[in-house]
Amino acid sequence: MPKGGRRVRADGVILGLAHNTADVAEFLRRAGLEIDPAEVAGAPWIDWRGGDPECWGPEAGG
Repeated sequence: MPKGGRRVRADGVILGLAHNTADVAEFLRRAGLEIDPAEVAGAPWIDWRGGDPECWGPEAGG
C-alpha cells in the first residue's frame, strides 16, 4: 500500500487521497470538473498545500 499521498478537496469536501496527478484529475472528474491529468500541476485554480505538485510522500501531509 502506498504511503503518503495528498488529500484532494473541493469546496471543503474531501474527495479522496491522491498519490499522483492522475489521481487528482480522477477525483476532480468525479466531482464534475474535467481536467487533463497533464494539466493538473499547472492549473492556477489548484491550491497545492504541503509541497509542490511533485511532492507525494508523507511530508505532503496526506
